[in-house]
Amino acid sequence: MKKIALITGGGSGIGLSAAQALAAGGFTVIITGRNLAKLELAVSQFPAGQAVAHQLDVTSPPSVEALFAEIKTTFGRLDLLFNNAGTNVKDVPIEQLAVEDWLAVINTNLTGVFLCTRAAVGLMKQQIPMGGRIINNGSISAQSPRPNSAPYTASKHAITGLTKSTSLDGRAFNIACGQIDIGNAATDMGNKALAGRMQANGEIAEEPVIPVERIGEAVAYMAGLPLDANILTMTIMATAMPLVGRG
Repeated sequence: MKKIALITGGGSGIGLSAAQALAAGGFTVIITGRNLAKLELAVSQFPAGQAVAHQLDVTSPPSVEALFAEIKTTFGRLDLLFNNAGTNVKDVPIEQLAVEDWLAVINTNLTGVFLCTRAAVGLMKQQIPMGGRIINNGSISAQSPRPNSAPYTASKHAITGLTKSTSLDGRAFNIACGQIDIGNAATDMGNKALAGRMQANGEIAEEPVIPVERIGEAVAYMAGLPLDANILTMTIMATAMPLVGRG
């Protein structure tokens, strides 16, 4: 039986890399995002029938519900959800942070993951055979903040709690949930490290990055495990990234 994977934020970067690695491992991948033209361009890189594009706003309950209804009708099941869609705003001191910017990050990075997880668990409980896997993109910020990053860091710390809660509640239904914490992958966001990022002491320092393909391979490894095994948290980062140590 063909396995079905859904990747949010799949039109480029980490999401597209994960989709490519999952397709190479035998999954049919559903790539979602807000920009349909970008998604269709991404799908054109796959062999015919191995990937489909679907426009999705993860912050919109009707948009999420419509997608999962279509997945159920078209494929009958969902084996993997990779909650990858995310956003950020300019780093500023918290007293200068606009409420609208806070909400924009929380709505996408946390509420969006909740909405997709909620729908995925509902489908995974009903399908035969029952069960599936959910992988959340936690980011290194789920462990340690950068300066002036309150909304992004708060959203990613919350993802850790949601991951653990979903893992616990999914036990009885053969639903595994894990998290991948990524540090400095070569994407539009991650490449900012090459130009220099603020460190805890206020200095700007260049940081190393790793090819985004390493992230796709890691997601595919997590996804390829049998459902009686789960990687609760995986940290993958550039070896020389200044995460471990005193700031």
